[in-house]
Amino acid sequence: MRKRFAIIGAGMSGMLAAIKLKQRGIEDFAIYEKAAGLGGTWRHNTYPGLCCDVPSHVYAYSFELKGDWTRRFSPGAEIQGYFEGVAAKYGLTKHFHFNSEIVRAEYRDRRWHLAVQDGTTDTVDFVIAATGVLHHPTYPDIVGLKDFEGPSFHSARWDHSVALEGKRVGIVGTGSTALQIVPAIVDSVAKVKLFQRTAQWVLPLANPAYSEEEKAMYVGKPERLRQSYDFWAQRFVDTFARAVVGDQNELQKIEDACRVNLEENVPDLKLRRKLTPNYRAACKRLIMSDTFYPAMQKPNAELLTDGIRRIEAAGVRTKDGMLHELDVLVLATGFDGHAFIRPMEVVGEGGRQLADAWAVANEAYRSVAVPGFHNFFMLVGPNSPIGNFSVIMISELQIDYILQLVDLVCDGKCHAVAPKAAASARFNAALREAMKGTVWVSGCKSWYLDRSGNPTLWPWSFDRFRAEMQKPDLEDFDLAA
Repeated sequence: MRKRFAIIGAGMSGMLAAIKLKQRGIEDFAIYEKAAGLGGTWRHNTYPGLCCDVPSHVYAYSFELKGDWTRRFSPGAEIQGYFEGVAAKYGLTKHFHFNSEIVRAEYRDRRWHLAVQDGTTDTVDFVIAATGVLHHPTYPDIVGLKDFEGPSFHSARWDHSVALEGKRVGIVGTGSTALQIVPAIVDSVAKVKLFQRTAQWVLPLANPAYSEEEKAMYVGKPERLRQSYDFWAQRFVDTFARAVVGDQNELQKIEDACRVNLEENVPDLKLRRKLTPNYRAACKRLIMSDTFYPAMQKPNAELLTDGIRRIEAAGVRTKDGMLHELDVLVLATGFDGHAFIRPMEVVGEGGRQLADAWAVANEAYRSVAVPGFHNFFMLVGPNSPIGNFSVIMISELQIDYILQLVDLVCDGKCHAVAPKAAASARFNAALREAMKGTVWVSGCKSWYLDRSGNPTLWPWSFDRFRAEMQKPDLEDFDLAA
């Protein structure tokens, strides 16, 4: 019997799932997307200076490498263009349902019944939730946030109708977004004021443009492009991925490089002290930039560390009592990294609510499935290694794992599959124990931490992740007849 699939999300992971289904000859699926188009992160974020912090040659599907990237770290619009091209090449267009947010998914009568916000419905055999991690903007809890009389917007909802040239711009937040925006606008604005709550470690990675000769070489010689992909992938594994999960030598190398970058490129001691973090490098997501420190030393840039008392009609008043008058206010305050598929209501067999299963913490079996929710799978779910490796590499391994479970149903070996509760509990207990050896618990606050203070990441090596994603251990699964 032919099975029908619903993929929720038209970003990188959702498109990947769709392509993998088509490669298996499966065409009976729909891709539901709450936004008006594909792309996910790269569609929503369009702020000045946006680029990826993963090298271009490895930030692509392994089966669809791109040789003509313009820079080592790709601009956001170019990545969005890549995904649009992939969607067209692989015939995904007819499967997209845009402006179609799934508000409820209920498993009954051995199938998933989906309700779309516009009132339409669908009934499918499998759900693959590819809703992403960083897509719910977080707004700061600051008194008077709505009192500012000038244009104000979140960096993930950039208002391009607002001209910044010659304006006084305030930026709240100092994560990777803010540190990309400042260098991009500093030469055109009258003033940029960066309101910092926490200093960041900055790794000085240059972002050179690829020459026409280099692009032609990578396009014309696919083996060279594959070598570059393998090089950057292995470099991640051998350095950063090891550092964050306990390799103190690699972690020290990263921290030393960040410290040297700060000391050599910020000669002003007062400014340097403000920019010096008080936690281990990589405890928060590491910033990679060779343009931020120079930008902050330009005469029209100012770093403010006194803390914000409130926002007023004319600007931001800091805790020292000073009012910083502004024309534009940008909230570069990140995302809720723990929302996952919320606010969608997911109801499993017997009325079991995913919201209840996740009432204390978001837990899944090897990040891809939850006990009691048969034929429901997640890409980049809880405790995926998003702080360790390229998210595309993660998704590719996870979808291959998930489709092995799907095959059990399609081949008639069972009607539905879900992890056993005991297996999931063992996995999460081991994960929490291993997390004690990671840099993420070394004493900083970050979006990696859930409301209980636990990192929702992968505490082991990439080799272990790849090994565990090779083949499901069927002893850990309930194969419903």
